[in-house]
Amino acid sequence: MAELSERAASGSFPAVANAEAEATKLNQGALQFMLGAQKMMFEEWVFFADEMLERTRTEMHLFTEFVAKMAAAHSVRDVKTMYQECGQHQLDFFRRDSERLFRHGERMIAATSKLISGRDLN
Repeated sequence: MAELSERAASGSFPAVANAEAEATKLNQGALQFMLGAQKMMFEEWVFFADEMLERTRTEMHLFTEFVAKMAAAHSVRDVKTMYQECGQHQLDFFRRDSERLFRHGERMIAATSKLISGRDLN
């Protein structure tokens, strides 16, 4: 009995060494996954903040343009033209915003699949 514990303590059992190596490998994999997930979450917060700032800036620009055109309109025809132009600008903004968010969604799907498959995110 004492001989078995001496052999286990000295590491002469290959199964014990193998199990330790496997546990270490699993722990490293879990650590890499958690760090990758944390990195993705941080990048998402940065992206969200940038998007909200950009969207607010664009909305303010569109509103300023709308107010300036409204002040310059002196007839019903001018008001109609102003509404058509501002409506087109809003549609263009919505299209660009949707395209940007779609591309971001594609990047997120690719990053998530890399993270799940165990590849490096960079």
